[in-house]
Amino acid sequence: MGGVGEPGPREGPAQPGAPLPTFCWEQIRAHDQPGDKWLVIERRVYDISRWAQRHPGGSRLIGHHGAEDATDAFRAFHQDLNFVRKFLQPLLIGELAPEEPSQDGPLNAQLVEDFRALHQAAEDMKLFDASPTFFAFLLGHILAMEVLAWLLIYLLGPGWVPSALAAFILAISQAQSWCLQHDLGHASIFKKSWWNHVAQKFVMGQLKGFSAHWWNFRHFQHHAKPNIFHKDPDVTVAPVFLLGESSVEYGKKKRRYLPYNQQHLYFFLIGPPLLTLVNFEVENLAYMLDLLWAASFYARFFLSYLPFYGVPGVLLFFVAVRVLESHWFVWITQMNHIPKEIGHEKHRDWVSSQLAATCNVEPSLFTNWFSGHLNFQIEHHLFPRMPRHNYSRVAPLVKSLCAKHGLSYEVKPFLTALVDIVRSLKKSGDIWLDAYLHQ
Repeated sequence: MGGVGEPGPREGPAQPGAPLPTFCWEQIRAHDQPGDKWLVIERRVYDISRWAQRHPGGSRLIGHHGAEDATDAFRAFHQDLNFVRKFLQPLLIGELAPEEPSQDGPLNAQLVEDFRALHQAAEDMKLFDASPTFFAFLLGHILAMEVLAWLLIYLLGPGWVPSALAAFILAISQAQSWCLQHDLGHASIFKKSWWNHVAQKFVMGQLKGFSAHWWNFRHFQHHAKPNIFHKDPDVTVAPVFLLGESSVEYGKKKRRYLPYNQQHLYFFLIGPPLLTLVNFEVENLAYMLDLLWAASFYARFFLSYLPFYGVPGVLLFFVAVRVLESHWFVWITQMNHIPKEIGHEKHRDWVSSQLAATCNVEPSLFTNWFSGHLNFQIEHHLFPRMPRHNYSRVAPLVKSLCAKHGLSYEVKPFLTALVDIVRSLKKSGDIWLDAYLHQ
């Protein structure tokens, strides 16, 4: 191996008992290529090049942190750190040289230190402990809505009014199931990761008809690199919609696949109505590891309603539920993100990157329930494993941290947050048009 700052041959695992080789950030920075990935966790350097394909969260998720300090992401995503460190040990190739900072580039070291102290304070306050009663009620009211919808059709018949009301109730049930599986995917309910995984498969498969593996694969990337092109699937939506920096890029390159200056209008036709029904259903076809779970949902749904509607009717009823559910999903999940900064990788620290891509919506009993507490998006992104009923308790601490470091802690009224989605799309479309015409 070369000395500090001198590139050497490909490193192998550090030998037990031997002094750890030291690296500088200049050396580490060179290892962020396909098939050649290093990252830093707690000042230790790991070569994940070959192991990334075996990473339970997917190779893309861990690869997005190539040549970076991934300490805070590591702590945010993993429930049992000591258990996970056992898997890291064979990948250890060295450590940062003593004179090297813990993070590469012009990062705010004091902010990182203060956030880690806040994280520890949240643990000391037991804010990562879930309330079984809270989540039992959530599951119970989801199941109750499923039964209520069926009883409406059974007792009142498959007329237009009972069918519309049943579809509306089922859409709410599906929306709440999204929230519950989301909690389980982040391992924020049970202390054992395995219990969270199994319960998520049940909720996502049996209650929703989707793959938990598919959801985790895309959603964890969103959390790792929110609003970053080609790393966050939620904003990698060009050429259908242009967001953030892509507006200028498409304009300068004279790309016009759609009338992007009108995207805030065609958003209503293809965004909320079709995301769940079309895009998610198609994506799921590539993740059939959970096929039996998903099949159980479709079998239950169609067997429950086929006697009332027949085949064409039950298909129409299913589409109606999915379209209503899709509206909820798009508006609720994007009101905290689309109006924020969207662009290419900036290599910020964990706190700064999450705050740049998120905002909150004013809390109320209705908003908290209807959004699955995703109105506390800032707290959720900083502490993805925290049970959602504790967001309101950690929020004042996060707000104080932001005030201390001059960071924006944005909170909007609910309706303003929804309207800002359309405003942001219009603004991006106008930027594209200006660049298209004048540059």
